[in-house]
Amino acid sequence: MANILIVDDEQEIGHFLSYLLSEKGHTVTICTNGKDYDRIVVSQEFHLAFLDVRLPDCNGLDILQNLKNMHHMCKVIVMTGYANVKTAVDAIKLGANDFIEKPFDDIEEIEKLVDALLQNEPSTALNNAREIASKMDFFIGTNKEMNQLYTLAYKFAQKNITVLIEGETGTGKEVLANFIHQASRRAGYPYVPVNCGAITESLLESELFGHTKGAFTGAAKDRKGYFELAGKGTLFLDEIGEASLTTQVKLLRVLETGEFIKVGGETTQLSQARVIAASHVNLHDAVVNGSFREDLLYRLDVVKLKIPPLREQLEDITAFVTFYLNKLELDVSFDPETLACLCQYDWPGNIRELVNVIQRAVALAEGETTRITPNYLPANRFVSSTKSVEVEARKQIVEFDEYLRVWQEEILQMWKQDTDPFLPDLLDKIKSFETIAAQAFIQKALRKTVGDRKVATKNLGISMRKLRYYLNEKKNVSERDSVGND
Repeated sequence: MANILIVDDEQEIGHFLSYLLSEKGHTVTICTNGKDYDRIVVSQEFHLAFLDVRLPDCNGLDILQNLKNMHHMCKVIVMTGYANVKTAVDAIKLGANDFIEKPFDDIEEIEKLVDALLQNEPSTALNNAREIASKMDFFIGTNKEMNQLYTLAYKFAQKNITVLIEGETGTGKEVLANFIHQASRRAGYPYVPVNCGAITESLLESELFGHTKGAFTGAAKDRKGYFELAGKGTLFLDEIGEASLTTQVKLLRVLETGEFIKVGGETTQLSQARVIAASHVNLHDAVVNGSFREDLLYRLDVVKLKIPPLREQLEDITAFVTFYLNKLELDVSFDPETLACLCQYDWPGNIRELVNVIQRAVALAEGETTRITPNYLPANRFVSSTKSVEVEARKQIVEFDEYLRVWQEEILQMWKQDTDPFLPDLLDKIKSFETIAAQAFIQKALRKTVGDRKVATKNLGISMRKLRYYLNEKKNVSERDSVGND
């Protein structure tokens, strides 16, 4: 049985949870404010904590950070109201394991959550997210930000709340929206994607809400809109920033009341669909320039998930290429030089552009070879990248050779002089050599593994922490050397 801490200023909540958990045989301690918490946390060890994010005398997020620092293994469930869901997002990013909304609707779900956390199921949300991704046949990878993104997406998929997805064009916003639908309790109902930027302003209202016969020229019969077609499922409004201000007003009404009226109709209908919206532009900036309604953004931005661009996930490109080729069941492979080109590119079109490049290369190589060399990549984008990789490698070799020559001469000069050297200067030079040499060999290893740090650290016999240490030292050493040369 576990020691469980409850931090909440609402005595009814504390008493309810205490009764529920004590019945399971757990030992429960209740705090109603930050002062009580400070007194109790130093004297007891806790396995699980229920934490309210709004307390009368302190910030619940501060308590979360303190609790995680003092009791690393303690699991934390954040309690929040609907209006504070954004705070729950911050809490999960700070280390909370999950959150529940007040008032509690499903006691059984709380019991299941407690049991799962106390049984130390490793990365349950991420594992579940990967399982769903596998069924949907798409790639998550190992990038830390993407793993956190899909962990959050999985957690919030279970809640009946609106989600706003931001990300550059081609980052996979619709894929994430579909994932949220599949991970939710609405998975058995329709998933209806709508690109607001691909429908003319005059037709968008009719497409969203439907129309009645004779509502306008060409309306020969009644037609259901996307809100009605989605039913109890999910309606994905892609490029919501492209909707006109008039349409935005009507979207706001649906989000506030759940009600809409067909174009030309008189009867109010009720939407039960969950809305997920996405935009490649920053909607807060759009509010400032007057192209997007602030009140609508407030309704959409309950939970915001931002997809990082592909240029910030370059470590996953090699794995994605393998994944995609396996997905297409193609008996081809990309040469290391080709993968190096892909890993050096900035990818303004993100994952969509990468898929296009892979498909193009495979199509060009079909019937000729099963090995994709850099020659099969678009010359206007990648030939220069190939050359730059080679040039950079040669440049680093020359620079390291020159550094070794100068360093050796300086050490020999210190050795041959009659006077004793100032030993701290000598030790600094030796330490500098250790750092520069380590960096050079690490960079060489990374070139061989096409940027795969895990393989590089294994080949070098060092830890990832050590690799980061040496690479982070480069700036400091360079700055110190430049100061010394002035």
